[in-house]
This record gives sequence, C-alpha cells and structure tokens, in this order.
Amino acid sequence: MSARDHAAETGAIRTSLAVSAALCVAEFVGGWWTNSLALVTDAAHMFTDVAGLALTWFALWMCSRPASPQKTFGYYRAEILAAFVNGVVLCLIVAFLLAEAWRRLQAPPPVAARGMIVIAALGLAVNVFVALRLHAHRHASLNLRGAYLHVLSDLLGSVGAIAAGAVMMLTGWMAADAVASVAIAGLILRSAWGLVEEAIDVLMEGVPPHVDLAELQAALERVDGIEEVHDLHVWTLTTGMHALSAHAVANGLAEHDPMLEALTAVCRDQFQVEHVTIQIEWASRRATEPSH
Repeated sequence: MSARDHAAETGAIRTSLAVSAALCVAEFVGGWWTNSLALVTDAAHMFTDVAGLALTWFALWMCSRPASPQKTFGYYRAEILAAFVNGVVLCLIVAFLLAEAWRRLQAPPPVAARGMIVIAALGLAVNVFVALRLHAHRHASLNLRGAYLHVLSDLLGSVGAIAAGAVMMLTGWMAADAVASVAIAGLILRSAWGLVEEAIDVLMEGVPPHVDLAELQAALERVDGIEEVHDLHVWTLTTGMHALSAHAVANGLAEHDPMLEALTAVCRDQFQVEHVTIQIEWASRRATEPSH
C-alpha cells in the first residue's frame, strides 16, 4: 500500500470546504431570488458537500491519531463511518428534492431564468475548481472518494441548472426547472447509493473486492510444508488497508519461520494484504489430540 500524504489531503479538503461554503450561501440566496428549484436543489446538494467535506476533514484528523490500548487498530474506521454518513444524508436529501420536484411539476411556478443561469454558471466554475483540487486524492480512501463524488455530482447539477435555464428562456417551459431538479437528484442518488453499499461492506467486514477467498486459500496451501488452511478471514480496516487471520496446518517437513515468511509473502505480494496474522498448527500434534 502506497504511503498517503495526509497533509496534502487535508489541505485539499480545507480549500474545497471554504470555497464550497461560500458557493452554498450564494446558491441558496440565488435560488430564493430567482424562484428556481433547480438552484435550490443544487444549493441543498452543495450544503451536503459542505457538511461532507467537514466530516471528511474531521475523519482525516481522527484517522491520523495513534492507536491506544482501547483502540488497538487506531481510528482508521472513522473514514468509513464518515463515508457512510455522507451517503445516507445524500439519500435523504434526494427524497426531499424529488417530493418538491413532483409538486412543482403539477403547477410549475415562474422562474427568473436569466439570473438562474448566471448563478448556476458561477456554481459550475466553483465546482470545477473543487473537483480538480480533490481529483488527485480521490483514490486515497473511501471517505475522500465520497467527498469527490459529492462535488462531481454537484458539478453535473450545475450543468443541469444551466440547461434548464436556457430551455426556459428559449421556450418559456417552466417545468424544465423541476425536470432538471429530478435529473440532478438522480445523479446524487446514484453516487450516494454506491458509497453507502461500499461503506456497509467495510463495516460488515466483508472480503475486499480484489480478493478471491478460494484463490487465496489455494495459494496459501501451495506453500511448501502446508497441508491445509482454515479459519481464513480477510477484511478491510480502511481504504487500501486490509487484514487477514488464518490457521495453517503444517506437515512438519519445513521449518516454522521460513514457512511463515512464505505465507505472509503470498498475502502481501499476490493479494495486497499487509496486516497478516497466521497461526501454525502441526498435523502430528493435531492427530494425537483427543476429540471433543
């Protein structure tokens, strides 16, 4: 696992948070002034961006804290919890926005399309800046990827608001505002649901997606001196940091230390699992143990 630059990640989040907070206020005011649900939707999404970025910043600080006797793995899971909360909040926001969009589709109110376009264009510029700021760090953790997805879907939301404003200016069809809001909500839901699924998988200690458990077990059992591997568990501590525990039955034809080193090397080099705990059991001793 490559080393992470927490200072650079924190700097990118801090800058993005400040710019996004300023835009959030501007879009809320602009949405109220122009009576545009698409802008209010985008502003609401931007608010979740601000909250999500703040949560991401907090999680980065938490996960940098050292392990303690009570938290022996440290605070790495703070990032996963932050990603989960981000995703759930986004899903709740989508439900509210879809309900409001449905109401407006029934009776589309007048919208100041020209002002809507100007504010949405400002939002687009800010979202492009923030997305570029986070782009280099999007694979560093699930938490940072959640923040990046927030901003990316908001960027697309700004594009949708601009398009809706243009349609209203050219055709006078005011329902375009609510339609754009539904499209933006759909983008938010897609990214949010994927984020929640991944976070739940980590919290439930599921096998990492890149690890085939049967293939891993077979590779371990091919190590010289190993007859069988059982009680094999692989899980994720946080993005890019995986752990494994297993019992390996040795046939007594190889020495303990080289055998253990070979097993660890298989986990580390072939399956990118760094934190490895393997208990060696000797087949000769197991055969003489009384059955229960």
